[in-house]
Amino acid sequence: MAVRPTVSRFPVDPDAQESSGMPWGVTVTPFAAKDENGQSPVYGSDGHLLPRCDSCWAYFNTYCELDQWSWTCSLCGQPNGLSSKAIARYSHPQSCAEMMSSFIDLELPVEGSDEAMQPRPVYVAAVDLCSSEEFLELTKSALLAALEALGPGSLFGLATFSHKLGLYDVQGPIPVVKNVFIPPDAEGTLPVELEDVMPLLQFLAPVETCKDRIASALETLRPATSWERTTGAGQGLDGILMGGRGFGVAMEALFNYLGSEYGSIFALARVFAFLSGPPDYGAGQLDTRRYGEQYASKGEDADRALLPEQTPFYKDLAAIAVQSGVCVDIFAVTNEYTDLASLKFLSIESGGSLLLYSNTDDSTLPQDMYRMLSRPYAFGCIMRLRTSSEFKPGHSYGHFFPDPQYENVQHIICCDSYATYAYDFEFANTDGFSRNGTEPPVIQIAFQYTVVVPPEELSNSVLVSSNRSKHSLKRRLRIRTLQFGTAQNITELYDSVEHEVVLSLLVHKVILASLEQGVREGRMLLHDWLVILTAQYNDAYRLVQYRNGSSMTSQVDVAFSQCPQLQHLPRLVFALLRNPLLLFHEEGVHPDYRIYLQCLFSALEPSSLHRAVYPVLTSYSTPDKQAYPRHSLSRAALITSGSPIFFLDAFTTLIVFYSSTADPTLPFPPPHDCLLRSTINKLKQQRCITPKLMFIRGGQDDATPFENYLIEEQDVDGSGLTSVMGFVSFLEDVTRSVVEYMK
Repeated sequence: MAVRPTVSRFPVDPDAQESSGMPWGVTVTPFAAKDENGQSPVYGSDGHLLPRCDSCWAYFNTYCELDQWSWTCSLCGQPNGLSSKAIARYSHPQSCAEMMSSFIDLELPVEGSDEAMQPRPVYVAAVDLCSSEEFLELTKSALLAALEALGPGSLFGLATFSHKLGLYDVQGPIPVVKNVFIPPDAEGTLPVELEDVMPLLQFLAPVETCKDRIASALETLRPATSWERTTGAGQGLDGILMGGRGFGVAMEALFNYLGSEYGSIFALARVFAFLSGPPDYGAGQLDTRRYGEQYASKGEDADRALLPEQTPFYKDLAAIAVQSGVCVDIFAVTNEYTDLASLKFLSIESGGSLLLYSNTDDSTLPQDMYRMLSRPYAFGCIMRLRTSSEFKPGHSYGHFFPDPQYENVQHIICCDSYATYAYDFEFANTDGFSRNGTEPPVIQIAFQYTVVVPPEELSNSVLVSSNRSKHSLKRRLRIRTLQFGTAQNITELYDSVEHEVVLSLLVHKVILASLEQGVREGRMLLHDWLVILTAQYNDAYRLVQYRNGSSMTSQVDVAFSQCPQLQHLPRLVFALLRNPLLLFHEEGVHPDYRIYLQCLFSALEPSSLHRAVYPVLTSYSTPDKQAYPRHSLSRAALITSGSPIFFLDAFTTLIVFYSSTADPTLPFPPPHDCLLRSTINKLKQQRCITPKLMFIRGGQDDATPFENYLIEEQDVDGSGLTSVMGFVSFLEDVTRSVVEYMK
């Protein structure tokens, strides 16, 4: 569990927090194998016996005061008695994880722990047949990759949807599909229960014995013909074809189908939804006409109109998925407007992924599927953040489902080692923290989760059947308790800033502002934040003298030269304003791509987000020798460095660029056994999604994909739009705004 704060020394009271201009909060990556310092948790047992505070329900931890009969809670200060079992347990502190570390992972008893009767992980593919042959070929490749990644003990189901929902029985010698027609009206549901069409255990096939039969069934998939769609879907109003992609009804039916056996047949169900276009038939159909030229005629702001959902259908459906224990991953392979703004709730609220691929030719979908299912993940997760009594969580951000009853409790159906969440803090009252540091701020994150444990990790007491690889479910409680210092003045607070975490909180806040009020409002929020921070920094360091009638412009320190920890922030804000996440509709940003970026950025841990917003540009003198570890994103950096090879890491894209003046004897592309290649391979292995790798030779290949990332020059993309400015012009604009603010 990695926990990173925006400031490692907390503001001492509300006035200090307000005057700093700095977001105050943390990011949490709960299922990360190690903490932010590379330390692993201490493992233990009997998590259900861990003492809890009678007042705030926090768990006992190493920061609590302990005597023979009682303990004092480190969060609220409440004294608590110890049971006789706990007294005996803590008489041998070296045998207790919670006495050895503030980062612990404890086993919990599993209800119905009979090994033979334990539920199994379930995976269901729902494939769009209103698609092309190319789409289906890509989907088949992705599912074959998925089958290779799934562990023994998994159950797999194959479903298809168009104007009908198809369920495949792959457990016999020949794949059999049973179809149910989807009602065309927007209020309709399936006329029959799927359990009556095909019993669930007939639909869900054991992967270890049916892999070849599943592969055979995939080969039978064919696109629904235009004749089938016309006949099945029929004509809508004014004789217009209503389409045939009944996605909404199909998803609702599958969730109910699976949900009836949640906890008995399966402990985790993941539905992989493969979409080639917008749902346009039956309940949940989306009106994609809202994307187009109608905004020009109606005077509507496309940046506001295309970001919120157009119907609550999919948000309500996400609640059904969560209640059914189903995680939904959406893979949209299309350049057609699909209205991901409406569909995204299915994935983000169930802890799933939403991935967008603009075409089938260079799609990394198969690699992403394999990568997603190969890495460790937890499921059935519950997360709770507690704080000491002087402050409290404000907003929480991330792909989860908030508990309807308990505050600051999040449900996460599926959580991998990359999934990251964020919280911002606010003071509970005006007093703040003790200025003498006698009662330092404390936060505690409790993360309860289930994992599938392979046989080699089980204790020797568990008998493993010789004819089957036996996996077991384990329920665990992971707890991290952290104590922070307080900043006695504003310079101490600024010196403790973690710029990557500040960027994470800013991204969450501008996404929220964009969704509620439009992209323009999100951009203004970000710009104004930097202006206010710069003004408060200049005021704190007394860098600007107030003189009546004279200009302060030349005195404003917009580069934060007195505080190295703040110097990254202007570039990060500049890059974020230039990112498609916050570009205007008329600047050519596809609304679905913007939604995809929102979903991606809001789940990344801070270092990855940093690369996605402001890529890392490195230079090499040869493929085996690095020249400079970091350059600014400018053409000037390319020229002044004199290096022949540049490597750009933009998180989703990796580019190797040979300058036009590079020695022609340098091998291109770089050899597979060189330092640059090993760096690339290491980065690819560390990513949650597969980055695209490009090799570009300056003067011979089209260098546009590389040059588009060099954002620091004026009008770098040649669009001529007035919103596009270089970094120097941006700083000048911020300086003028600071002067206006400080007058």
